[in-house]
Amino acid sequence: MTLTDRTREAASPPGPGPGRRLGLVLAACCLGQFMNVLDASVVNVALPVISDDLHFDQHNLQLVNTAYTVVVCGFLLLGGRLADLFGQRRIFLCGVGLFTFASVVGGAAGTPVTLVLARAFQGLGAAVMAPTTLTVLGTTFTEPAARARAFGWWSAVSGAAGAIGVLAGGVITEWSSWRWIFLINAPVGIALFAAVLRVVPETGPRGTRRRLDVPGAVTVTLGLMATVYGVSQAQVHGWSSVRVLGPLAAGAALLAAFAVIQTRFARHPLVPFGIFRNRSVAAANLVAFFGIAALFSTFYFFTLLLQQVLGYSPLRTGLSYLPLSLGIALGGWGVASLVPRTGPRPILLGGLALSGTALCWLARVDGGAHYLSDVLGPAVVLGFGMGAVLNATTNAATAGLGPEQAGLAAGLLNTTRQLGSAVGLVTLAALAAVRADARSAAGASTTEALAAGYGLALLGAALFAGAGLVAALFVPVRKQSSTPRGDTERVAA
Repeated sequence: MTLTDRTREAASPPGPGPGRRLGLVLAACCLGQFMNVLDASVVNVALPVISDDLHFDQHNLQLVNTAYTVVVCGFLLLGGRLADLFGQRRIFLCGVGLFTFASVVGGAAGTPVTLVLARAFQGLGAAVMAPTTLTVLGTTFTEPAARARAFGWWSAVSGAAGAIGVLAGGVITEWSSWRWIFLINAPVGIALFAAVLRVVPETGPRGTRRRLDVPGAVTVTLGLMATVYGVSQAQVHGWSSVRVLGPLAAGAALLAAFAVIQTRFARHPLVPFGIFRNRSVAAANLVAFFGIAALFSTFYFFTLLLQQVLGYSPLRTGLSYLPLSLGIALGGWGVASLVPRTGPRPILLGGLALSGTALCWLARVDGGAHYLSDVLGPAVVLGFGMGAVLNATTNAATAGLGPEQAGLAAGLLNTTRQLGSAVGLVTLAALAAVRADARSAAGASTTEALAAGYGLALLGAALFAGAGLVAALFVPVRKQSSTPRGDTERVAA
């Protein structure tokens, strides 16, 4: 080191050491993902209270969730690509700022229109933030063991946040005002903004012209939004309704146009279709679709099962989710050291097998069930299996890609997950309704009919897990090569 170098080093502001800095980067990414996933589920428990307070029309109440889901899914691919083109820290900060501001507006909303618009802008912030968190981890943690541990924490947080959202929603709704579901994001968002500004490294070319495939971005965003909106309306209006078929047809046309633009006309395509020649990426996205269709549908039906069949209060329902949340966290974190040694495929196969078994077990719960003997066991097994799947899927979906494609891979994975959750929930909700109506017509009590409907939906979720297991067979058998230990090895254990 020269004298000039020493002078610069002495004059530079003090900062965290390499190991501590990596731990802070991981914490910032996990907190950002926690906020994203939590907000997708925390509102569900409070919807009846929100409806009464803001005088929602019952048919429009679903827009509180639909506005968020449609915008998130529509903009995820674009959000991931923006991090590649304009720098991960810059885009991360934009996502956090927009999400936090929209949360404050939602918490202060006095009309249904204001709340729905705030939810849409929350979704836009989440769509920018979610893939960026994964991009930051993929470009920061390059050593296989450290990368697997970082993805393990991120996956554990992703899965557990969905279950914790139900607990948080129950506690806030029962002990305080529903508005704090949104307002609590303000101090968390400010702290996250400061952390990202300080510890997340910037990427992206400097001094070069950045090009965005605008026609591709417009067609894929509108196509995904139309598709998800059409799917979301099926539960209310039925699959044969014009309100469903119209958006689905428009979505299909726009996505077809997007494919043509990407393969024939775009000089700098938003999604280079060559990425799907990576078998690990293609298979992992299929696994993600079916796995999330099973997991997030289970969150919905598990909540209804506890409240409407077993008669639990919102608070007790939230507390009953704790073993499931803990199982997801342990599963995601526990397999982190195995993935570099075995590759993702064995973890995926084992996790999906456990999840499918647990869902079949949970489908047997009826009005006479007891939590300790009938619910606790399958909840823990399901959580551990899905936690392992989330970790291994993230590793497989980003395997063999360079840093310049990290945002694209993250956007693809998150888009696939959102599509899986939307399609899975609508499909299984239709099955549950048909089964419950049939049992009611046959003379069953309301509790028996609901238990039968939710049981069939959980069996459907088990079939989704089985489809994911088949898709996992196509993930390459590949162990991640080890490299010399570096600073990335010092991620917090």
